[in-house]
Parts: sequence; C-alpha cells; structure tokens
Amino acid sequence: MLLMLAEPGMPLDRAVSFRRSVAGAESNVAQGLARLGHWARWIGRVGDDPAGEAVMRELRADGVDVSCAEMDPEAPTGLLLRDSHERRPIDVQYYRSGSAASLLAPAHVRAEALEGARVVHVTGITPMLSESAARATWALIQRARDAGAVVSFDPNVRRKLGTDHQWIRTVGPLLREADLVLAGEDELELLLGGGAEEAAKALLNLGRARTVVVKRRDHSAVSMDHDGQWTQRAFEVPVADPVGAGDAFAAGWLSGWLRGLPPERSLAEAACVAALVVQAPSDTDGLPTASARDRALASLTRGGETVHR
Repeated sequence: MLLMLAEPGMPLDRAVSFRRSVAGAESNVAQGLARLGHWARWIGRVGDDPAGEAVMRELRADGVDVSCAEMDPEAPTGLLLRDSHERRPIDVQYYRSGSAASLLAPAHVRAEALEGARVVHVTGITPMLSESAARATWALIQRARDAGAVVSFDPNVRRKLGTDHQWIRTVGPLLREADLVLAGEDELELLLGGGAEEAAKALLNLGRARTVVVKRRDHSAVSMDHDGQWTQRAFEVPVADPVGAGDAFAAGWLSGWLRGLPPERSLAEAACVAALVVQAPSDTDGLPTASARDRALASLTRGGETVHR
C-alpha cells in the first residue's frame, strides 16, 4: 500500500503534513531481505495509478524483484494513513476495500514466480483481505511446495481486518501448513488457544513446522525446534516509531536462516534489525544493509564506539 505518515508527534485527526512512503507486511520483509543482500521477489497487486507507480518504484529502488507483480488498470492501490508517537497509541487507518490487492486470486499466483525461491514468506493479512485472497494464499502455499520452497508464515494479526472468530477460521489452519512460523505470543494464544509455548510445541509435533519463533509480550523472543530452544532479549534503544518492528524482525531472522546460522545468531540479528527500524520513522527507513546490521549488533552486544568513522 501507499503509506501517508503524519508528521511526528501529531495526532492523525490534527495532522496537516504527511510524508509519502510504502507499507505492507510482505513487502516490508522483501525490502528488508533485499537490503541485507538477498535476492527477494515480491508477488502482489497494485493499481495502475500514481500510488501504484510509487510503490513499484520504491521496491525496485531497494532491489526487490517486482517482475511478477501486477498493476490493475481498474482497481486502485490500497492506502494506509497513520500517525507516529513515541509513547501514545498509534492510530492506523486502512483504505483497501476494493483495492487491487484485495482482488488477489489464485490465478495471479503463477508457478513461474516461485522458480528458484528457497523460502516463500506470507502473512495472515493477505488471506484476511478477501475470500479470493484467502484462496490465493492456499494456492501460493501449494505452489511453494511444488517448487521445493520452504513456507514461512507470520500471522500478523490486525484486528481491523476481522473478528477473532474470522481470524481463527481463516488464519489458524494456515499456521499448521508452515515450515517456519514467526508469531507473537498473543497471536498463538488467539489462533490456537491455550498458552503460546504449548501452541508452539503443538505446531512442532503435530504440524509441519521445523522452527517456531515466538515474539513475547516483553519483546524478547524464543526460537523452538526439535533440538531445543533459544531466547533473545530485546535490545534497549530509543523508540521513534514502533510500527514495522515485527516485519523487520522477520527479515532479520530469515536472513540468518537463509545463511545457515545457528538459532541464537539468527535471533540476535533479528532483534538487531528490529531495534534499528524502531529508531526511525516509517516501516522501512531503518532497515539496514548487512554491514550496518553487523556494526550495530557488535555495538549493541559489546558496546564501545558508536560512530562509524
């Protein structure tokens, strides 16, 4: 979607100045991985309008492959308005009913779009957009399997998209189809019932999951697989804008997974990328390159010189 971000500290209903940017859970992850040096392709739909052109241009600028994305000549690009506060609750308004993205259907997920992919990442937001988008998500998972790719899933629950029952019915079954799960503690409790740790173990023992990463309410994270579990605390940094932290965490963790890093290092890199993103406005401004991530992680874990000279 096109993101219109109100001037820092100004409530949305009083803001008169907005900064144009781009937002979207899967596209945020794609941008994060591309900046970290990975090849990333975004599959999605925008309108054939100025907002859609801006979205595609920004993704291209970050090195994201958009060759399989579509521009709809009739439906508009989705719009997101929000404000930005350090401590007050953030007001987010979505305008995506009837958007090009909401019209996503299985026919738009072409098998050739997944050729060469090692991991296919999707969130619960996409299937909650519409019934056709839900069918497209299931088609994506099947085509990922056919291509030999691993499926990564983040529920990314957004209450404005549906009731608890709708989330449980639509997104709960998708959790059980994922090879890699990155989910909030509250999301697992909502979608699967019971405690988050018990839900994670159930996914490992009864579902397809190889690894489940649980983002806890205290902002720490735990990675669980059949070999054990590892915990990572959140790094203490000044927060300018908390939105986008989860997608940044996913990009950081997937980067470690793709490089075959041990779980504790992947968690540390994920926490570092998230810590960098929350220190900057918008969902993607703070996404680092690989070298910037490594410098920041060294500083956060070992201290010392904070100025890169």
